[in-house]
Amino acid sequence: MPQGEEGGDELQRAREAAEERRLVVAAAGGSSTAFEALYRRHVPRLYALCLRMTGHVATAEDCVQDAFIQAWRNLPGFETRSAFGTWLHRIAVNVVLQQARRRRESLGLDDSVEREVADVLPDARNADPGLGRDLENAIAALPPGARHVLVLVGLYGHTHEEAAQMLGIAAGTCKAQLHRARALLSARLESQEAP
Repeated sequence: MPQGEEGGDELQRAREAAEERRLVVAAAGGSSTAFEALYRRHVPRLYALCLRMTGHVATAEDCVQDAFIQAWRNLPGFETRSAFGTWLHRIAVNVVLQQARRRRESLGLDDSVEREVADVLPDARNADPGLGRDLENAIAALPPGARHVLVLVGLYGHTHEEAAQMLGIAAGTCKAQLHRARALLSARLESQEAP
């Protein structure tokens, strides 16, 4: 890439970061217009994250809504040590995990095997009829732990340490879950290709 283009990209990223900081400060001060602009910037990526982690459209939509509500409520306390998008991303991961716990509790599942089976089986009421792509279906069918790690590390590029911290697990467990997810995905996709 020519050096001029690279410098232009850096300048554009710096402008976008400055604009986002301005919006965060305004939203933290109570500006709903600034928060709406932040929402519009981040909702597509946040929705994709929630959809991949939950595997269900309606659940993902609920999680995105809850994440933005929590962000609005907690924005005055937001410390700019991390980017707003990173902070919002962590809120969304926590919302997805809380939702999964509530779902297990509402189903009265105490045994870990039953829990794994309930989280893997698709809920027909919430299934997305548009998820026709084999890879998305295979990701959605992964056990929750493997799916969460695959989404955070494999798709969103977080380190094992970052993903482990978000999920409340050890980094070694994160690595094992990623290996498990990849093996399960590979087996599922190969079985779909077989005649």
